[in-house]
Amino acid sequence: MSVRAKSLSFTASSAPEALAARDELIALYGNAPTDEADVIVALGGDGFMLHTLHETMSSRKAVYGMNCGSVGFLMNDYGTERLPERIEAALENVLHPLQMKTTNADGTSSIALAINEVYLFRQSYQAAKLKVEIDGRVRLEELICDGLMTATPAGSTAYNLSAHGPILPLEAPLLAMTPVSAFRPRRWRGALLPNQVRVDIHILEPDKRPVNAVADNTEVKSVLHVQIKQSEDMTARILSDRDHSWSDRILAEQFNS
Repeated sequence: MSVRAKSLSFTASSAPEALAARDELIALYGNAPTDEADVIVALGGDGFMLHTLHETMSSRKAVYGMNCGSVGFLMNDYGTERLPERIEAALENVLHPLQMKTTNADGTSSIALAINEVYLFRQSYQAAKLKVEIDGRVRLEELICDGLMTATPAGSTAYNLSAHGPILPLEAPLLAMTPVSAFRPRRWRGALLPNQVRVDIHILEPDKRPVNAVADNTEVKSVLHVQIKQSEDMTARILSDRDHSWSDRILAEQFNS
């Protein structure tokens, strides 16, 4: 499905090259107010792209990123020529983020969204001790580890990959559950889950083994219980050039040595 790109809104990270690129593109194409633009053009690196996707989820606006950072895995190559035509020819991926609900040791609760992953990790020198339920059924009575993440296909090439989790094709209806430094069960290396499941993680011995939880860049300290499920109401729309699509990039990662 093609996306109209008659009006563009440019946003940039604080990096000097990104700010300079924003000025250059505004001089060429103007700069529509964010709420009136057809497409948001994000200039920076992967971190800024993730931030922009979070900022635009409630508006359902499409985001087209151009790399003005270092890695730029989520970004398209920077270029100034025929940008509206380039955007209209781009491929669109619609992502449903994970919703993280936490119950916290101080009596509060919180909700946050994750495009990449929800990650639980030990807060002290003591390893975390967790009980894992999938759709109300206990699958791990006791997992002792440094951390545990649930990653989307979009996030499977990020922290999940560095923790030796599987790379998931972007279109796969799956989530990757990946432990970090699992001590017990010693041979457990993670699981692939249908993306419609509800994951409940209970922190065991929370006073002795405090645990924090993170949904992308939102961190909650000293959680007692974390529920994770895919959000059906919120979406992130990301555009990528057809000759270097996001799906192709994720597939290519599986063959990189």
